[in-house]
Amino acid sequence: MAAKIVGKYKMESSEGFDEFMKALGVGLVMRKMASTATPSLEISENEGTYTMKTVTTFKTTEISFKLGEPFTETTADGRVVQSTITLDGNTMTHKQVGDKEKNEKDSILTRVFNDTGIDMECKVDDVVCKRIYKRQEE
Repeated sequence: MAAKIVGKYKMESSEGFDEFMKALGVGLVMRKMASTATPSLEISENEGTYTMKTVTTFKTTEISFKLGEPFTETTADGRVVQSTITLDGNTMTHKQVGDKEKNEKDSILTRVFNDTGIDMECKVDDVVCKRIYKRQEE
């Protein structure tokens, strides 16, 4: 049986996030602020449209999407990317394609849902960041 995706989560640990952001070309000040943030994530679903809201003390971002349908996303660091999110069992894959004219890189955010939360992997080039989110009680 598939793990429940809809719910509220709080980041518990993060490894390699600064290196991941650096590989994406995020500036030093933004990286320092983002590295100290402990995001809360809320995922909801309504008639096939998912909404993913990420809240930190610095910034709140929200995306709405249908699985498998490309959409334009503005990332927390201000890049505008073309994203597609798919779901295979307990694994949600979020592909972000950067603007090649601006030399922006592509990244893949993989979220594996389990009974206790989300194991997330963020990848750009050969740089991998791991972030663990714990499910919050409703």
